[in-house]
Amino acid sequence: MHNLLPWPLLLLLASAIPPISVQSRTLEKRALETGKNGSTYLWTLQDTYAGTTFFDTYDFYTGEDPTHGLVHYVDRDTAFGSELVYFTPDNKVIMRGDNTTWLPLGTNRSSVRISSQKQYNTGLFILDLDRAPWGCGVWPAWWTLGGGQWPYTGEIDIIEGVHDNEHNQVTWHTGPGCTLTPTDQFTGSIVTANGQSNLICDGNYAGNAGCGVTEWSRASYGPSFDAQGGGVFAMKWDDEGIAVWNFYRAAVPKDIQEGNPTPSTWGLPVAVLLPEGCDPIKNFVNHSIVFDITFCGDWAGNSYATSGCPGTCPERLMDPSNFNTAQWTINSLKVYKKQLISGQVSTSSALHRSADILTWARLTLVVYWLASMWL
Repeated sequence: MHNLLPWPLLLLLASAIPPISVQSRTLEKRALETGKNGSTYLWTLQDTYAGTTFFDTYDFYTGEDPTHGLVHYVDRDTAFGSELVYFTPDNKVIMRGDNTTWLPLGTNRSSVRISSQKQYNTGLFILDLDRAPWGCGVWPAWWTLGGGQWPYTGEIDIIEGVHDNEHNQVTWHTGPGCTLTPTDQFTGSIVTANGQSNLICDGNYAGNAGCGVTEWSRASYGPSFDAQGGGVFAMKWDDEGIAVWNFYRAAVPKDIQEGNPTPSTWGLPVAVLLPEGCDPIKNFVNHSIVFDITFCGDWAGNSYATSGCPGTCPERLMDPSNFNTAQWTINSLKVYKKQLISGQVSTSSALHRSADILTWARLTLVVYWLASMWL
C-alpha cells in the first residue's frame, strides 16, 4: 500500500505558499524606500487638503503681522464674502490679496493668512499649484510653524519670495544650536549676507535671517513659474533631515502624480538641512501648515528701493490693479507619513531569491506525490 498524502492535504500545502509573481509586482509597484539606518518604509497618505473642503480644518489669522507688513488679515467670513478666498468651477482653491479696493496712502491692504488646525511632527508635504503670488511689494509664503514660543520649535519656509523675483528661497528658523551644513547634496545656493554664508539658523541671531538656500531655477518663483503652469513643491521632513524639491508642471514625477511618492528617485533636492548640523526632530516640533500673502514689511519693504519697482512700497499699495498677480491657485496639498515595513523584502535580488525558494517548494511537493505513487 502506497504512503500517499491525500490530495486535499497536498492542495492545502500548495495553496499555503503565496504566489511570488503577484507579491513581487505589488512590492515593486509600491516603491519601497530604504533609510540610512537600513529600515524599509513607504510614504502613505495621511491628509489631503483640496477642493471645497480645503479651508474646513484651517484657522484664519486676524492678528498683527509679526513681519510688520502693511496688511490687514481678515477672518473667514470676510475672506469668503469679499472673495479673497473661493473655489473655481473645477474646484481649484483661490487665496488672494485684495485687488479691487483703492486705498488712501498709509492704509493697509486686506489679505489672508491661514494655519492648519492639525499639527505635524515629520512628514512628506506635497503642494500642487498652478499659481503662486508675486508682484512689486508682495511677500507670499507657504511654510510650517512650530507650536509654542518662536523660534524654539522651528519654522520651515518652503515657498517664499518678494516682488517679481525669479528664484524661490527656502529658509529654516530655529533656536540656538542649529546650523546649515554646506554640502554638495543640494542644488541651490546658500544665502549670503555681507559676503558671508548664512549658516546659523538661530532666529535670535543677526536679525532672525535664519539659514537659507536660494533655488537655482529662474522659474521657481514669480512670473515664469506662473507662465509655465505652476508645478509641485515637496518638503520631506524626517530623521534624515529636511529637504525641499521643486518640479515644473511638465516635469512632475510620475510617482507623485500616481499618489505613490518616492523621494529617493527625485534626484538632489534644491535645499536640505542635514542632521549633522541641526537635529530635525528636536528643533522642529508640532508644526502647523501656513499660507499667507503680506505686503511690504521687513523683507519686501526693506528691499523695495533696490528691487527696480516704481515709487515706494506704501505708494504701490494704493492701486488695487498692482495686486492682480498676488494669488495662490492650488490644486491640492497632500501630507504623507512614513509607514515602516517589517518582514518584507526590499530589493529585486531578494525578491528573485524568494521566488526561487518558493518555486522549489512547490516542485518538491509535486515530486513527493509522484514518487509516492511508485513506492
